[in-house]
Amino acid sequence: METKFFIHSGDITTCKVDAIVNAANEGLMPGGGVCGAIYKAAGNQLYFETLTLGPCPTGEVRVSKAYKLPAKFVIHAVGPIYLEGKDGEDLLLIDCYRNTLEAAHKAQAKTIAFPAISTGIYNYPIREATEIALKTCSDYVKEYPDAFTEIYFICFKDEDLIVYDEIAHSLDMNIPVGVCKECLADVRKEDKMPDRELYECPECFHPHRLDELY
Repeated sequence: METKFFIHSGDITTCKVDAIVNAANEGLMPGGGVCGAIYKAAGNQLYFETLTLGPCPTGEVRVSKAYKLPAKFVIHAVGPIYLEGKDGEDLLLIDCYRNTLEAAHKAQAKTIAFPAISTGIYNYPIREATEIALKTCSDYVKEYPDAFTEIYFICFKDEDLIVYDEIAHSLDMNIPVGVCKECLADVRKEDKMPDRELYECPECFHPHRLDELY
């Protein structure tokens, strides 16, 4: 069974997949960005459950229920804080993605959605982080071809979407790129991705709800 990869512009809290990944902190506390959005959309029950699951060391993961989210599970993955790239941050980020995939596989989640882990306030450079994300997921499904049917990489910013597409091409991974109606018009108008065939995402991946969540 072939695993299908997708790169989407969107809001991970609305993804209708088996598992969504939270870019978590070691204390498994609500934070900003993706983490804060997930906790707010899931409701207070997520907070109370994660109180029983922490702490979670960098590179490791914890699995919780998804509560009010459309997913079945939330996998809380703690990525590394990027300093100068000389303290094993790359290995920790690989562990983060690998452990997330293993936890999802164990939970029998067939579809999973990732944010760009560690690229927000943890300052991991987006290009390096994207290459790790794509390579690690690609290697995992080669090793376990029946583990997943669909893996999504969800980007909030247009710039990240473009980087994911560029890195995917450099790795010879032909991954479809989807954007919502508003972003599709902007991307085509500004000719940001002239060589790519873009398609409109399902409404569930619409990114503009993030303004309401943050």
